[in-house]
Amino acid sequence: MLKEFKDFAMKGNLIDIAVGFVMGAAFKQVVTSFTGGIVSPLIGLIFNTDLKDLKWIAKEGVADDTGKIIGEVAVLYGDFLTNVIDFIIVAFVMFIIVKGVNATKKKEAPAPAPAPKGPSQEELLAQIRDLLAKK
Repeated sequence: MLKEFKDFAMKGNLIDIAVGFVMGAAFKQVVTSFTGGIVSPLIGLIFNTDLKDLKWIAKEGVADDTGKIIGEVAVLYGDFLTNVIDFIIVAFVMFIIVKGVNATKKKEAPAPAPAPKGPSQEELLAQIRDLLAKK
């Protein structure tokens, strides 16, 4: 059983998937920092606030003794918009990478045309019958 697991784990496709997953996770961190540190503040200039801080308050909360707001019900649409921007950037870059990889792949040669078929067994037997009938 251990040998079967080793064979499974060492297959090229599984290793490729693992490497792609790790690289994707690292790339996601880069995109998140780009969105949070550059895109979000620039968009926040329009709203005079950080994009992640945008929210629609459905129910006002009450501030306690420490100044922390308790009981507030809010829709955090700014955080959602930041995640949508992250997704769009990651999806676009992945699209470009896949398109580039597909362009570098060697195009497969078209399959050769099938050899012309000869007469079927029934046709051969009919020809033999006809030749024998002539004699």
